[in-house]
Amino acid sequence: MNRATLRSELLRHGFADVDRAMTELAELGGAGQELVAILGWSAEPSAALSALLRLADAVEDRDGLLAALTADEGTAMRLLCVLGASAALADHLVAHPDHWRVLQDSTLGTTRPAAWALRAALLEAVGADPAAEAPVATLDEAEAIDALRVTYRRLLLPLAARDLTHELSVDDAAAELSDLAAGTLDAALAVARAHVGEEAASVRLSVIAMGKCGGHELNYVSDVDVIFLHEAADGADEVAAARTAARLASQLIQVCSAQTREGTIWPVDAALRPEGKAGALSRTLAGHRGYYERWAEPWEFQALLKARPVAGDLELGRDFVAMVSPMVWSVADREGFVDAARAMRRRVVDHIPVKEADRELKLGVGGLRDVEFAVQLLQLVHGRADEQIRPQATLSALHELTRAGYVGREDGEALHNAYAFLRQLEHRIQLHRLRRTHLVPEDDASLRRLGRSLGFMKEPNQRLVRTWQHHRREVSRLHQKLFYRPLLSAVAQIAGDDVRLSSEAARARLAALGYDDPAAALRSLEALTAGVTRTANIQRALLPAMLQWFADGADPDAGLFGFRRISEALGRTPWYLTTLRDEGEIAERLAHLLSTARYCSDLLEREPQGIKLLGGDLTPQPSAVLTEEMLATAGRQEDVDRAVKAVRAVRRRELLRTAAGDVLGLTDVADVGNALSRITDATLEATLAVVGESVRVQRGLDAAPTRLAIIAMGRYGGFELSYGSDADVLFVHEPEDGVDQHEAASYAKAVVEGVRRTLALPGGDPPLVVDADLRPEGKQGPLIRTLDAYAAYYAKWSKVWEAQALLRADAVVGDLEVREQFTALIDPLRYPAGGLAEDDVIEVRRIKARVDNERLPRGADPALHFKLGRGGLADIEWTVQLLQLRHGADVPGLRTTQTLAALAAATEAGLLDSDDAEVLTAAWRDVSRVRNAATLARGKPVEQMPRPSRERRAVAGILGYPLDQSDAMVNDYLRATRRARAVVDRVFWD
Repeated sequence: MNRATLRSELLRHGFADVDRAMTELAELGGAGQELVAILGWSAEPSAALSALLRLADAVEDRDGLLAALTADEGTAMRLLCVLGASAALADHLVAHPDHWRVLQDSTLGTTRPAAWALRAALLEAVGADPAAEAPVATLDEAEAIDALRVTYRRLLLPLAARDLTHELSVDDAAAELSDLAAGTLDAALAVARAHVGEEAASVRLSVIAMGKCGGHELNYVSDVDVIFLHEAADGADEVAAARTAARLASQLIQVCSAQTREGTIWPVDAALRPEGKAGALSRTLAGHRGYYERWAEPWEFQALLKARPVAGDLELGRDFVAMVSPMVWSVADREGFVDAARAMRRRVVDHIPVKEADRELKLGVGGLRDVEFAVQLLQLVHGRADEQIRPQATLSALHELTRAGYVGREDGEALHNAYAFLRQLEHRIQLHRLRRTHLVPEDDASLRRLGRSLGFMKEPNQRLVRTWQHHRREVSRLHQKLFYRPLLSAVAQIAGDDVRLSSEAARARLAALGYDDPAAALRSLEALTAGVTRTANIQRALLPAMLQWFADGADPDAGLFGFRRISEALGRTPWYLTTLRDEGEIAERLAHLLSTARYCSDLLEREPQGIKLLGGDLTPQPSAVLTEEMLATAGRQEDVDRAVKAVRAVRRRELLRTAAGDVLGLTDVADVGNALSRITDATLEATLAVVGESVRVQRGLDAAPTRLAIIAMGRYGGFELSYGSDADVLFVHEPEDGVDQHEAASYAKAVVEGVRRTLALPGGDPPLVVDADLRPEGKQGPLIRTLDAYAAYYAKWSKVWEAQALLRADAVVGDLEVREQFTALIDPLRYPAGGLAEDDVIEVRRIKARVDNERLPRGADPALHFKLGRGGLADIEWTVQLLQLRHGADVPGLRTTQTLAALAAATEAGLLDSDDAEVLTAAWRDVSRVRNAATLARGKPVEQMPRPSRERRAVAGILGYPLDQSDAMVNDYLRATRRARAVVDRVFWD
C-alpha cells in the first residue's frame, strides 16, 4: 500500500494523528498495515496502535504476538478494542505482557466464566485452597496482595474484551463484575485470616454484599458496599470473637483498598452497617436483629433489598438474609416510609456539585439512580404480596414488574433500553482509566472515544450526546408515569396496553406515596376520570403528573380533593383543562398550592377563575390600579351590596395572587405585608366611595355633607398585615362649611357602619373585619369623630399608650386634605419634642410587662407564640416604638410606621448597634414568615407554631425546608427569637 493510499485508509478508519500512526505502523512492519481495518473498529484507533506498539516492545515474542493477531481476527479484535478503549488495561498489559494470551483463547475470550471458577482463580493467586471451608492465604502478605491485584485485572481482561466487542449484554457484564468482586472479597478474607493468625478460627465471618454488588450489577470501578456478620465458633468466647471479627473485616478492607506497586482494586465500604460509620464493624445475627427491629430507618430496609452473602460463611449470610427479608417487605407499611425514601433521594441530589449536575450520569435528573429508585419503590410497595417481583438486579426486577402488570409493556421496554444504555455508557467511562466516576466528559476527544466504543462510528460525539439526552428525558418521563398513571387503571377504563392495577394494589401504592386515605383518593380519581368524554380523557392525561405533584406536597389528600372540587366547579369550562394540559407551569403551581396551602385552596374553590393567574406574573398590584378596577367593577352593579361584593371579588383575586406568590417563594415577606395592606387600602377606598354614594342618594342629598378619611392603625398602618389580620382603623370626618353638624355626623356614621357591615358579610372571600377599637375611649367612644374632637381628646385625655398606638397611624383612605390634617394633628403626640419623659418610659415598660403576663392565651407556649412569645413580634415592635417615642422628634428617619424602616433609621442614627439591629430584623422577618406560612397552611389565622403534624410540614415546605425537616425549621425559629429576646432585654428593658 503506497503512502497516499495508507494515509487515506487511516483517515477513513478514524485515526486522529495520521502522521504518528504511519510512523508507528512502519515500526510494526507488514503486520501493522494488515491490522488497520481492525484498529478502525476500536474506540480510539490512534491510542490502540500506540498501545500495541508498547505491548510489542514488552513481550518476549514480538513476532509471535503480531503473527497471532494477523492470523486470528477474533484475537486481534478483542485485544485492539481493549487497547483502544482502556488506557488502564493497556498499561496493565505492558506491565504484564504475557496476559495478552488470555484473549487468544477463543473460549475464554467469548464466554462468561462460572462464579466458582473466578473465585478459585483468585484464591489460588494468594496461595489459598478453594476447597477449604475457610481458605487461608499461604503467600507472603505483600506478595499475596499484589498477586490478587494482578490476577483481578487478568480476569478483567476477557470480560472487557467481550464487552467492547459487543458480545456481552450490560446485565451480563455487571453480573460477571459482581462475581469477580465476590471472589476478590473471599481471597482478601483469606489474606486477612493469614494476617490475624490462629485466632481467625474462633469466629465465623460472613460478608454480605449490598448495593450493586449485592444486586449482581456492579460497575467496572465502584465502591463495594458490604455488611459484616459474625458468630463465635463452637466453644469460643463471644467477646474475643467480636474483636477477631472486627480485625478480619478491617484487614479485608485494607487488602482491597490499599495502594501498592500493582495499584489498588476498589474501596470496600461498610457504611451501610447498623449505625453507619459510628457502629461496630461487625455484629452477630442477634445484634443485627435487635438494631433492625428497634432503630433502623426505612431507607436502611430499602438498602437491604440487595443484601446477598458473597464471601466467608455463606450459610451464616443466608440466615441473615432470611432474617431481614420479612422486615424489608413490610417497610412500605411503616409511617414515614415515603418521606424517608424522598429524603434519601434528596440527600443524593443535594450533594451533586452544581457545575456537575448536567453531566452526572448516575445521580442527576434522568440518571441511573432515578430508574433504580423507581424500581425499588415499586418492589417495596407491591412485593409483600407478590414474591415474583423481588429480584435484586434492576433490569430483572423491571422485567418482572412488567410481566406482572405493574409497569406497562411499552414503558418497561423503554425504561429497560434507557437504563441499559446509561449503564453501558457508565461502563465505558470508567473503563478508560479504571477510575470511579459517573461524569460524562465535556471534551471532544473523550466524547469521540466513548461514542465509538458504543458503536457510533459516524458523528460519534453528536450521536452519543443526542442518545444520552434522549434516554435522560425518557427516564424522567417514565419515572413519573410508572408511579401515577397505573393508579388510574383501578378506577377508569384505559385503552391500550397500560398497566392494570387492582383496587387493592392501587390503595397500597397510594398509601406508600403518602396519601392518608387511599380509598377516598381512589373515589376522587374515579370521579375525575369516569366516562369517555373529552374531559375525562384530558383528566387521565393530566392526573399522572398531578398525582406526583400532590404527593410531593405536605397533604396529598387535600391536594387531590381540592383539585376534584375545582374541576367539578368549572365543569366543562373550555379553557380550564386545556390550560392545565398545555401550560405545565400552571398545573404544577396549582398542585403545589392545593397540597400545601389550605388558604389558597379555599380561595381557588371560591374563585376557580383565579387559576389563570398562576401562569402569569404574581407580583402584587399597586393600590391605585386596584382601586380603579374596583370602582369600575362596582359601578356596573345595581345596588350597594352587589357593588361591594364585586369589590370583594377583586380583593379575593389579589389575595390569591399574593398568597400564591408567597407559597411559591416568589414574594418577599415585607412585600407580602405591603401587598396585603395595599389590597386593604383599595378595598376600603372603593367601598367608602360606593357606600358613601349610596347613603347620599338614600338621603336625597345633592352632595355629601362631610369629608371622610380612614386612618390605618396597627399592623395595617405599618404596611405589615398578615393573612389573618383585621384592619385596625380610626374614622375621621370634617363637615363642609355651613352644614348642620348633627346631619354631618349622622351621615358619617351611616357611611362607616355601612362600610364595616358590607365588608364583614359572609361571602366568597375571607371577610374583612374593620376594627375601630383603637379609637379614643375604645368601644365606649363614638365610632367616628371630627378633627376638632380628636384634637380636644388628645389635648386633654391622651395617655402614653395612645401616643404609642399612633406611631402606626397612616392616613391612607378618603379625603386627602382630611388625611393630611389628621397627620399634622397627631405628629406632636407620637414624636414628642424633647423625647419621652422618664415616667412615660417607665409606663411603657409597665404596660409591656402587663401584656407579657396577662395577654398570652391560656395553654400557649411562650417560646412559640408569634406575637406575644419571647423574642416575638410584640417584643421587637415595642422595642422599636420606644426608640421612636424617645427620639422621633430629633431623628426624621424614625417618623415612619414601618418596623424595618424604623430599625434601619435607628441604626443609622447610632441609637441601635448594627449587630443588634440585624438580629431584630432577621427575627422580625422570620417570625412574620412563619406566621404567614402557618395561616396559609391552615387556611385561617394562626398565632402559634403548629404542633408536629402535616400542618407543620406544610409550614416547613412553604418556608423552603424539606417536608421532613420541620424540626430544623422550629430550631431555626427558636434560635432567631432567642437572640432577639436577648437584644430586647438589653435595649427595651435597659
